[in-house]
Amino acid sequence: MVKKIVFMGTPDFSVPILEKLYHSTYEIVLVVTQPDRPKGRRRVLTPPPVKKLAQQYDIPVFQPEKIAGNDEFILSYEPDIIITAAYGQILPKTLLEAPPYGCINVHASLLPELRGGAPIHYAILQGKKETGVTIMNMVEALDAGDILMQEKVSIKHTDDVGVLHDKLSKVGADLLLQTLPQLFAGKLTPIPQDDEQATFAPNITRDVEKINWQQRNEDIYNHIRGLRPWPVAYTTYEQKQLKIFWAMIDHNVYNGHPGEIASIQEDSFTVVCGNQRGLCITEIQPAGSKRMTVAEFLRGAGNWLTKGMILGD
Repeated sequence: MVKKIVFMGTPDFSVPILEKLYHSTYEIVLVVTQPDRPKGRRRVLTPPPVKKLAQQYDIPVFQPEKIAGNDEFILSYEPDIIITAAYGQILPKTLLEAPPYGCINVHASLLPELRGGAPIHYAILQGKKETGVTIMNMVEALDAGDILMQEKVSIKHTDDVGVLHDKLSKVGADLLLQTLPQLFAGKLTPIPQDDEQATFAPNITRDVEKINWQQRNEDIYNHIRGLRPWPVAYTTYEQKQLKIFWAMIDHNVYNGHPGEIASIQEDSFTVVCGNQRGLCITEIQPAGSKRMTVAEFLRGAGNWLTKGMILGD
């Protein structure tokens, strides 16, 4: 008998997972996702990526503002299992316990490391060389359920959040399809997480986005790629915001103050960091302007940028 699935997910990370499930032998009876939200400068009401894919395949879509209180409607679809992937809300106990095979989640870290809403960002922010995907049983505590399967993924020194996001999403889709047959056949032995080893990856706040030039150049490099292409690291100049999209590590030693512009080249400018090493900035977005290379900036309105200028507070 074909197993029936209720799938819950919202952002781009969830899309390859839903796609893989749709083309499998299982039946997706309902997709639950977040409500449409205003986006862009014009605040156009935009459906989440998962909704767009579900509509493409004529899968019923449900978009409650809050999942709590909608248990009866979701369970009316009689799912054998509920699968979540970056859904964005905590499921109530009634949903967790109702399906015969429970509720499982596709999480973008090697649990118990990086529990929370931004594991991909923090894997790079913390300079990790490796992360991965965990398929886990869901419980009422945050990402604390038993582990069903895991797969490691290496992080290259040039990976940013966008690149790592796509790697993990694909691995998550493949790993889920390896997990389900064994789960339905009762061949998996859940492994409890060691809570004492748990680390956390809370949602990115505005304070996290700001560059601290007192840090080592390697740490600031990780900071920049750990927030690219969203939400983007930034610094300030003359009380204005300057977004930093990309940079390269400069191992030369400088005598300037952290945040000081040590030199200006044709396609970059070098900023002194807390360990007296440099960071070559190559792609930026000045306040009120579009994203651009530093070369484009210097050929245009970049005449205010001068050697000796201090970035940051």
